[in-house]
Amino acid sequence: MRVTKTFLWVFSSIVFASAAVAEDAGYAICVSCHNPDGSGNVALNAPAIAGQEAWYMETQIKNFKSGARGVHEADIYGQQMRAMSLMLADDDAVASVSAYVSSMERKKIENTIEGNADAGKALFAVCGGCHGPDAKGLKMMNSPDLTAQQDWYLVRQLQNFRTGVRGTDPSDMFGQQMRPMAMMLADDQAVKDVVAYINTLH
Repeated sequence: MRVTKTFLWVFSSIVFASAAVAEDAGYAICVSCHNPDGSGNVALNAPAIAGQEAWYMETQIKNFKSGARGVHEADIYGQQMRAMSLMLADDDAVASVSAYVSSMERKKIENTIEGNADAGKALFAVCGGCHGPDAKGLKMMNSPDLTAQQDWYLVRQLQNFRTGVRGTDPSDMFGQQMRPMAMMLADDQAVKDVVAYINTLH
């Protein structure tokens, strides 16, 4: 009995270690831009990804791989990400790295955007229908947790949706849903205001 228990413990330890190595190996593709801890790097225009939902990560990586995202001529940083996503061989690799990223501890996010949070609160009423009143996201709406993301990245993506850099590909169903919502923000100041409000929800 003791031998059997010892064998099972050793076997399970090997399996666990192998899985961790596999996940780390997949994430090695991401480290140079998103950092080892998934905290992102503004200098490289790479957002924080640690702790983001695995299902959302999978969707976006697959969008990059398929060309539903990151191919617009004005989306320079999206093009960089698309090239990296193609290094993940298949759906299993995408699922593995997404699960690994989701398991990471979220890091403290520094606010960089100046806006009118009170005005942003009123604007966010439209966003809350999909992202929830606390901006934590809703899986059934395929909407991510906005409080896990840096404000400069949120501003860029809202601008991308507004200008058609993102959310126009026919295969990006959820992006197409998001684009008209973003277009309800009248100008860059409105974008900054709603992001300033999201900052208060961290």
